[in-house]
Amino acid sequence: MNLSDTRAIAQAVGINPATGDVLGECPHTPAQAIPEIFKKAREAQAVWARKSFKQRAKHLRLMREYIIENADDLAKTVATSNGKTWFDAMATEVLPCTLACNWYGKNAARVLKSEKREMSSILWIGKRSEVVHEPLGVVGIISPWNYPLSIPFGEIVMGLMAGNAIVLKVAAVTPMVGVAIERIVEAGQLPEGLFHHVVGAGAEVSSAFFENGVDKLFFTGSVPAGKDLMAQAAKTLTPLSLELGGKDPMIVLEDADLERAANGAAWAGYQNSGQSCGGVERIYVHESVYDRFVDLLAARTRSLRQGVPNAECTVDVGAMTTAKQRRVVEKQVDEAVAQGAKIVAQAQLADNLQGEFYPATLMTHVHHDMVLMREETFGPVLPVMPFKTEEEAVRLANDCTMALSASIWSRNTNRAKALASKVRGGVVAINDHLYTHGMSDLPWGGPGESGIGRTHGPEGLKEMTKPKAINWDYLRARNNLWWYPQDREAYVVIKHALRLGSPRNVFEFLWASLKVMPTMIKRMYFQK
Repeated sequence: MNLSDTRAIAQAVGINPATGDVLGECPHTPAQAIPEIFKKAREAQAVWARKSFKQRAKHLRLMREYIIENADDLAKTVATSNGKTWFDAMATEVLPCTLACNWYGKNAARVLKSEKREMSSILWIGKRSEVVHEPLGVVGIISPWNYPLSIPFGEIVMGLMAGNAIVLKVAAVTPMVGVAIERIVEAGQLPEGLFHHVVGAGAEVSSAFFENGVDKLFFTGSVPAGKDLMAQAAKTLTPLSLELGGKDPMIVLEDADLERAANGAAWAGYQNSGQSCGGVERIYVHESVYDRFVDLLAARTRSLRQGVPNAECTVDVGAMTTAKQRRVVEKQVDEAVAQGAKIVAQAQLADNLQGEFYPATLMTHVHHDMVLMREETFGPVLPVMPFKTEEEAVRLANDCTMALSASIWSRNTNRAKALASKVRGGVVAINDHLYTHGMSDLPWGGPGESGIGRTHGPEGLKEMTKPKAINWDYLRARNNLWWYPQDREAYVVIKHALRLGSPRNVFEFLWASLKVMPTMIKRMYFQK
């Protein structure tokens, strides 16, 4: 393991990708400190788990108040660390954090309350069951750089309300957001040791998590990194929740409101410089409205102001976060152009830019033999294809290994819902896109290479727990029908019981019951 030691402590350096300015440094967590971090987390979690949901929610309210009072500073930290605009930082990062505090604080008790289960067969007469949702213990969170505040903070809130301790590792390129999260959590006045922020390289920190017995790991990031984590987790059977890539399709039907569709495509495709796993990555438009849609989206693309983000919000699109990702985008676009694709429109970049900028770009004449249409671009590029029939649109939308989210655009909601049922995805929105990630009440995640498990909503809360069934018998019988001795009489009764599960009519149910109940009662209460 290459986590830093006490002799030479490495630093995580925050750099503004739009300007190259150094924002600050965070020392890497010493390798020898990790076991003690987990020890303290387990001790604190044992205390925290005994608190009521109401008591836990009080701490969330303190965090929420801190976020509101320091919203401008938080937006600035996110914008300068990630390259997105201050407006994006406030709307898609700061605001969702307050919404998460609200929803999970109010609804965790309802979602995670114990559940009574009804008797499923007459064979279980006298049995009663309850399912409880116990905390996992110590939850590890490894978060990405594209939403460095809202993604990890939402998972922190879910984990805390479910009764867990949290060990967080934020992306290496956005360390100052990790520091900001520390301050938010500190304002929550949690028990000492319940939350820890670990700084270091991703692979080394994840190895340390597994080595120290993390009870579940929540990871948001790339498909290859998710697969590597699965291989590591298999050695200890550590459960994972993985939110990975997206190549999200947008289908525009001939009856869509084209102005709304073009405006929605521009926002969901170019927002955060296209670095949203749930953003629009490819667009399919009915051939009868294709030209009109392209014209509208081209005009919207050219009108975008792209430059260094600032507090006055005078730009619409900022910088990409890393040079590596910018080069991925450049390569996909260049290869597509070489294969016949055309760049229809681009945003005008401001003069004298020094950072990791790529212009918002609209492309046509694309097809599914291009990497641009099959692999995640994760940049401000919107390729558009025409289609003839709904069946063709669905086939194209589903022609991908990833299925995080999608959208259908039509004035006919019932028609759009019917089509949504055929499109693969964890979320399919109608006449909108991407925003559902900010809705705390809805699950987030998708099938295929988009990951495993869900975050957000009741489903996300339950991912932070382990279900336990508690079963008891209030009749206090001496024996059960299936206990020893095994004999022909019991065998025949079990055979008759086969009909009790799915009787063809009430008479068959009564007949089977008469065959089963006398012997069952005799063996339960009178057989020694």
